[in-house]
Amino acid sequence: MKTVDISPEEMTHNIARFDDLLANKAKTGNKIPPEARERMTARATKTVIADPTASDTPPGVMNVMPNSAAARDIAYYIHPQTNLRRHQEVGPMVVNKGDGIYVEDEAGNRYLECVAGLWCAALGFSANERIARVAYDQMRKMGYYHTYRHTAHESSIDLAEKLIQLAPVPMSKVLFQCSGSEANDTAIKLAWYYQAAKGRPDKVKIIGRDRGYHGSTIAAVSVSGKPDMHADFALPLPMMRHTEYPHYYRRHENGESEEAFATRMADALETLILAEGPDTVAAFFAEPVMAAGGAIIPPETYFDKVQTVLKKYDVLFVADEVVCGFGRTGNWWGSQTFNLQPDMITCAKALSAAYQPISAVMVNEGIHQAMLSQSDKLGAFSHGYTHAGHPVTTAVALEVIKIYEEIDVVTRAREVGGYMIQRLQSFSGHPLVGDVRGIGILAGMELMADKENRTPFEPGIAGPTVDRIGRQNGLILRVIGDRLAFAPPLIMTEENVDDMAERLGRTLDQAHAEITKS
Repeated sequence: MKTVDISPEEMTHNIARFDDLLANKAKTGNKIPPEARERMTARATKTVIADPTASDTPPGVMNVMPNSAAARDIAYYIHPQTNLRRHQEVGPMVVNKGDGIYVEDEAGNRYLECVAGLWCAALGFSANERIARVAYDQMRKMGYYHTYRHTAHESSIDLAEKLIQLAPVPMSKVLFQCSGSEANDTAIKLAWYYQAAKGRPDKVKIIGRDRGYHGSTIAAVSVSGKPDMHADFALPLPMMRHTEYPHYYRRHENGESEEAFATRMADALETLILAEGPDTVAAFFAEPVMAAGGAIIPPETYFDKVQTVLKKYDVLFVADEVVCGFGRTGNWWGSQTFNLQPDMITCAKALSAAYQPISAVMVNEGIHQAMLSQSDKLGAFSHGYTHAGHPVTTAVALEVIKIYEEIDVVTRAREVGGYMIQRLQSFSGHPLVGDVRGIGILAGMELMADKENRTPFEPGIAGPTVDRIGRQNGLILRVIGDRLAFAPPLIMTEENVDDMAERLGRTLDQAHAEITKS
């Protein structure tokens, strides 16, 4: 443990707060012994910071006085995707500074961020004066207006036009939302709306994939193949179905080629559609690369075979490009990388490089025509969000796309991404590493107890150990079960790749030593 001095003013404030607490306790007859006050006063004068090398506490966790950032976080904030009870014990790592692909916590510990925050900080974590200026200028011009009831503003129009121009296949119109979850939720509603317009109101089932992730709204998480996110939320919704996921390395049979495995996956989808009844299945959702599923790259011919099945049974195809869009896979869209022909495309995250909360759904002309007829029949298209198409968020997103074009993120993803995958694959001989696959600046690394026989570790051993030791080595990894996902900011350089590989190598060696020792 180490201590950091705080300012005299803060010390005085802390002690005064403790005095107030003591006075209130005294009023209620709940006395605090003098020695307790002494301890409290001592904690008011120092910030105690956990040793980042300690095995039981994440680096930067604050064990502090009541008005510290960490203590106030524990007192007031609920964290998503977090063990809330555990959080009360360990508190947060408070991140206060960004520098390129690195972030720094309030204790001064510096970390290389391997997954761009949440797959989204494509331009890194530094302050961007150019984007800040665009946001400022738009706020000064008009801080907000909606797009309901025939109302528009220029920045949302400009961004919609740009997205249609960039679309990987012909798309007709754009609908904005505020998050990837909202975009996928909207795409689900549009699939139902479309089928109703076509006179098929019973065609409502939506198929996702096991381990697939499409968001946290009720509908989006229901189509996600994440039982842990369904538990005790009364989910999934009853019209959602899930088919097998195409994780070739872990799930192929001995001697089975990628193409044969892809055929088996497509056959499983067709079997499911037939079992449910093709006249009840509205749409199929898939990411080009399964991101939160573990950065799983599809096997050869997988999407060709899947799309054949979807066309055969007149099932809409929604490409979830929330992670894969805007250069991540070495093309503007993952749909281009894997030759997808979707009816709808959802995007978010890198759309604004995470500088503003924004997402979009693009629809083809067939869906748009159905929307026209149905909204005319009903009197309105009764869907939307207050902040969707916000003038500041759309202005920022448009500027981000301009920057992508200027720095040529597609070429960068191919060249730097190719080098990153090469360096990651150099660990294929490591005793912990079973498989490494990637495309663009996106890769997954499988941890295996016995890679020759593809025998996994018992749950809770390899992944958590690598995650913890990675933090000690200044590496923020995305650990999904026993898979490591890599999706650093698109501004990553070869020098950054070398730094990441060096830290990762140390982490894997130390984790292996700890696991084998235990």
